[in-house]
Amino acid sequence: MKIPRHCTLFLFIYLLTGNMIAQNKTNIYTITPPKEFENILIEKLFSDSLSSSFIIWIKKEVKPHKHLYHTENILVLEGSAEMNIEGITHILNEGSFLIIPPHHVHSVKTTSKIPLKVLSVQSPEFDGTDRVQIE
Repeated sequence: MKIPRHCTLFLFIYLLTGNMIAQNKTNIYTITPPKEFENILIEKLFSDSLSSSFIIWIKKEVKPHKHLYHTENILVLEGSAEMNIEGITHILNEGSFLIIPPHHVHSVKTTSKIPLKVLSVQSPEFDGTDRVQIE
Protein backbone atom coordinates (compact mmCIF):
# COMPACT_ATOMS: atom_id res chain seq x y z
CA MET A 1 0.00 0.00 0.00
CA LYS A 2 1.46 3.36 -1.03
CA ILE A 3 1.03 6.17 1.49
CA PRO A 4 0.25 9.60 -0.04
CA ARG A 5 3.11 12.12 0.19
CA HIS A 6 1.16 14.56 2.35
CA CYS A 7 0.42 11.79 4.87
CA THR A 8 4.07 10.73 4.99
CA LEU A 9 5.17 14.30 5.62
CA PHE A 10 2.56 14.77 8.35
CA LEU A 11 3.69 11.55 10.05
CA PHE A 12 7.35 12.61 9.78
CA ILE A 13 6.66 16.00 11.38
CA TYR A 14 4.36 14.51 14.02
CA LEU A 15 6.96 11.94 15.07
CA LEU A 16 9.63 14.64 15.34
CA THR A 17 7.53 17.16 17.24
CA GLY A 18 5.04 15.01 19.17
CA ASN A 19 1.96 16.97 20.17
CA MET A 20 3.55 20.29 19.14
CA ILE A 21 2.08 19.85 15.65
CA ALA A 22 -1.26 21.30 16.78
CA GLN A 23 0.45 24.33 18.29
CA ASN A 24 2.64 25.11 15.28
CA LYS A 25 0.61 23.95 12.30
CA THR A 26 1.73 25.37 8.98
CA ASN A 27 1.71 24.31 5.35
CA ILE A 28 5.41 24.16 4.51
CA TYR A 29 4.65 24.02 0.78
CA THR A 30 3.11 27.51 0.82
CA ILE A 31 5.89 29.27 2.75
CA THR A 32 7.66 31.79 0.53
CA PRO A 33 10.87 33.72 1.18
CA PRO A 34 10.04 36.72 3.38
CA LYS A 35 12.70 38.85 1.66
CA GLU A 36 15.11 38.93 -1.27
CA PHE A 37 18.34 37.01 -0.80
CA GLU A 38 21.55 36.43 -2.72
CA ASN A 39 22.26 32.72 -2.11
CA ILE A 40 20.91 31.20 1.12
CA LEU A 41 17.90 32.17 3.22
CA ILE A 42 16.92 30.35 6.42
CA GLU A 43 13.57 30.65 8.18
CA LYS A 44 13.25 29.00 11.60
CA LEU A 45 9.95 27.18 12.08
CA PHE A 46 10.46 25.76 15.56
CA SER A 47 13.19 25.00 18.07
CA ASP A 48 13.50 23.41 21.48
CA SER A 49 16.23 21.45 23.28
CA LEU A 50 15.53 18.31 21.21
CA SER A 51 15.37 19.64 17.65
CA SER A 52 15.23 22.65 15.36
CA SER A 53 13.17 22.91 12.16
CA PHE A 54 13.97 25.28 9.30
CA ILE A 55 12.86 26.09 5.78
CA ILE A 56 16.02 26.77 3.76
CA TRP A 57 16.17 28.27 0.26
CA ILE A 58 19.39 27.89 -1.74
CA LYS A 59 19.85 29.75 -5.04
CA LYS A 60 23.43 28.63 -5.76
CA GLU A 61 25.23 26.42 -3.26
CA VAL A 62 26.15 25.52 0.29
CA LYS A 63 29.89 25.10 0.79
CA PRO A 64 31.26 21.85 2.28
CA HIS A 65 30.78 21.59 6.03
CA LYS A 66 29.98 19.11 8.78
CA HIS A 67 28.18 19.14 12.10
CA LEU A 68 30.04 17.79 15.10
CA TYR A 69 27.04 16.42 16.99
CA HIS A 70 23.92 17.08 14.93
CA THR A 71 21.93 14.78 12.72
CA GLU A 72 20.24 16.66 9.88
CA ASN A 73 17.11 15.39 8.12
CA ILE A 74 16.38 17.06 4.78
CA LEU A 75 13.18 16.90 2.74
CA VAL A 76 13.24 18.64 -0.66
CA LEU A 77 10.09 20.72 -1.19
CA GLU A 78 10.96 22.48 -4.48
CA GLY A 79 13.76 22.62 -7.00
CA SER A 80 16.59 20.23 -7.71
CA ALA A 81 20.22 19.94 -6.68
CA GLU A 82 23.29 17.79 -6.39
CA MET A 83 24.24 17.04 -2.82
CA ASN A 84 27.62 15.61 -2.00
CA ILE A 85 27.86 13.63 1.23
CA GLU A 86 31.25 12.14 2.08
CA GLY A 87 32.28 12.12 -1.60
CA ILE A 88 29.06 10.55 -2.91
CA THR A 89 26.83 12.71 -5.13
CA HIS A 90 23.07 12.44 -4.65
CA ILE A 91 20.60 13.91 -7.16
CA LEU A 92 17.82 15.70 -5.28
CA ASN A 93 14.34 16.50 -6.58
CA GLU A 94 11.02 17.34 -4.96
CA GLY A 95 10.27 14.63 -2.41
CA SER A 96 13.88 13.53 -1.92
CA PHE A 97 14.69 12.75 1.71
CA LEU A 98 18.17 12.46 3.23
CA ILE A 99 19.56 11.88 6.70
CA ILE A 100 23.02 13.29 7.36
CA PRO A 101 24.68 11.90 10.51
CA PRO A 102 27.19 13.89 12.59
CA HIS A 103 30.72 14.29 11.17
CA HIS A 104 29.60 13.68 7.54
CA VAL A 105 30.95 16.39 5.24
CA HIS A 106 28.21 17.63 2.93
CA SER A 107 27.59 20.35 0.35
CA VAL A 108 24.81 21.32 -2.08
CA LYS A 109 24.74 22.83 -5.56
CA THR A 110 21.33 23.91 -6.90
CA THR A 111 20.69 22.70 -10.46
CA SER A 112 17.20 24.12 -11.03
CA LYS A 113 16.28 27.59 -12.25
CA ILE A 114 14.28 28.10 -9.07
CA PRO A 115 15.92 28.05 -5.63
CA LEU A 116 16.15 24.72 -3.87
CA LYS A 117 13.66 24.76 -0.97
CA VAL A 118 14.09 22.21 1.82
CA LEU A 119 12.72 21.36 5.22
CA SER A 120 15.73 20.82 7.49
CA VAL A 121 15.19 19.20 10.88
CA GLN A 122 18.27 19.03 13.08
CA SER A 123 18.61 17.23 16.35
CA PRO A 124 19.46 18.11 19.02
CA GLU A 125 18.63 21.83 18.96
CA PHE A 126 20.77 23.68 16.42
CA ASP A 127 22.56 26.81 17.60
CA GLY A 128 25.25 26.93 14.92
CA THR A 129 28.20 26.25 17.21
CA ASP A 130 28.89 22.73 15.88
CA ARG A 131 29.09 23.70 12.20
CA VAL A 132 32.61 23.30 10.82
CA GLN A 133 33.47 24.70 7.37
CA ILE A 134 35.70 22.47 5.24
CA GLU A 135 38.28 24.13 2.98
